[in-house]
Amino acid sequence: MSQHPSLKSSKTVGAKRSVLKRFERVKLLKARGDWKDGMSAMNLPKTKPDE
Repeated sequence: MSQHPSLKSSKTVGAKRSVLKRFERVKLLKARGDWKDGMSAMNLPKTKPDE
C-alpha cells in the first residue's frame, strides 16, 4: 500500500510557520519591548515572526 501524499516525510518539519502560538507571541513581544507589565495574554496585537 502506498502512503498518501499529504503525509509528507520529516524534511518538512522545520518549515517556517506564519502563525505563532500565544506563548510565542508573548515571548516575541517581550523581546521587542512591546510587552507592558499587567498586559493580558488575551487579545494580543498581531505579530509577524522574525525572519
